[in-house]
Amino acid sequence: MWKVVYMAQTKATANHINDLLTGEGFLIKIKPVYRNVPDEENYYEILVPQTEVQEVHTILMENGY
Repeated sequence: MWKVVYMAQTKATANHINDLLTGEGFLIKIKPVYRNVPDEENYYEILVPQTEVQEVHTILMENGY
């Protein structure tokens, strides 16, 4: 089961978090919150497998997220 660990306010932030976490070896999904909104105005959910939530939270906190 996938869990949301972060809500990014921009696509650039979502991509940065994706690069950070995939570089650490985690599986990541990025899902836009709204369907009919331009990419630059959308929010994005960062999802990871439930078993990796604690580790991902630690990495996000260490990196200022």
